[in-house]
Amino acid sequence: MVSLPKPPPDLAPLLDEVFDDPTIAMRALNAGKAERDYVPWDKLRFKTPPAGLDRRQWWAGIKLARLQQSRQLPLVDSSGHPFTYALPDVVLESLDDISTRARGTVSTPELVASPALRDRYLVNSLMEEAITSSQLEGAVTTRRMAKELLRTNRTPRDRSERMIVNNFHAMQFVRDHVTDDLTPALVCELHRIVTEGTLDHPDAAGRLQLPSEPRVGVWAALEDVQLHEPPPAVDLPARLARLCAFANGAQASGWMPPLLRAIITHFMAGYDHYFEDGNGRTARALFYWVALKNGFWLMEFVAISRILRDAPVQYAESYLHSEQDDGDVTYFALYQLKVIRRAINELHQYLARKAVEVRSARDAVSSLGLNHRQVAIVEGALRDGNLRLTAQSHATSHDVTIATARGDLRGLQRLGLLTSTHEGRAEVWRPVRRFAETLGTVNLPVTDS
Repeated sequence: MVSLPKPPPDLAPLLDEVFDDPTIAMRALNAGKAERDYVPWDKLRFKTPPAGLDRRQWWAGIKLARLQQSRQLPLVDSSGHPFTYALPDVVLESLDDISTRARGTVSTPELVASPALRDRYLVNSLMEEAITSSQLEGAVTTRRMAKELLRTNRTPRDRSERMIVNNFHAMQFVRDHVTDDLTPALVCELHRIVTEGTLDHPDAAGRLQLPSEPRVGVWAALEDVQLHEPPPAVDLPARLARLCAFANGAQASGWMPPLLRAIITHFMAGYDHYFEDGNGRTARALFYWVALKNGFWLMEFVAISRILRDAPVQYAESYLHSEQDDGDVTYFALYQLKVIRRAINELHQYLARKAVEVRSARDAVSSLGLNHRQVAIVEGALRDGNLRLTAQSHATSHDVTIATARGDLRGLQRLGLLTSTHEGRAEVWRPVRRFAETLGTVNLPVTDS
């Protein structure tokens, strides 16, 4: 459950107090410069301060050290005060690590580098992000059922399923427009896709909140406490235009690391709360937009929302710490960088495991003349003996026609690797019993392309 963190002490009177004593002032300054962890006051107040200082004096020294490296953003809070950020070592180290692994060509995972398998894993990652981003906003469904929904392209049965389908389409929209400059019209279109068929007021999809409407805020789930009051609706058009300029690389505040620009775009879209609902989903989609536009290609294969979903309190607190500490978005950036690094680590671990499976499957099917889509089915069957396939689900997974998908499946059926039954009007294929043993006895090539 999210609650308001303890706000930091008022800095001006605290500094006056500290500098009344030159000895305390020097200790505080030295301690502030030596502090490597970029923690908020709500966390620092439980830590043991350096000798000769209390926690408030220690905080004063830390704040002075941070102010020396603070940079202003061309983005402001509700009162017109500029947001700021810093680049301490912990931020720079994370940015360098992520840039090396997510932007360049160093240590490219085999499954991602393979053109035959890239599309399959990309579709899976888009599905994963669509599902978990929806769950983060309250969608209730299992991962298995959600993926079945997307693969079969069936009509959503409820609001939760509609949210998932919408998010999937939104991620596809981001991919299709990633080379475009971000504009208020594109942001509104993205929001329309995200919220279509899910809002209490359908006409609110794809448009900013109006001054005549009750402003949407952020409240604690089980408490009558407002966590965040967004800017007035009358200011939203100008604020969104300013955010788009920033996201597109406007250099008003000087150069900044591109990934940090993507993270701050995410923060500001959530802070401004442009829409009646769907602000979180839209903000996270905008992060992907800016990251991909700046060459972080591996982000396509990383489901950030899955990790955010597993720690929603920390996600919310990173917003609150930034807002409470004089608009210092470094807190939000640090948490997002941590999430991204973890997601990339998990992706590499997953791909390493799957690469072993892929090589084994390739050895087994190398003489069968299978195309890469059929190889993918074999790999899936080796992992999951309960695999269920239809022509529609196979076509969606690989972005091919229904006819091509059906040919793939029937080709494997003729080899004795799949069996088919009818469920209503749909033909369903499943792996045969003892699939791995059967695979080892097959030696006839497939003639279908």
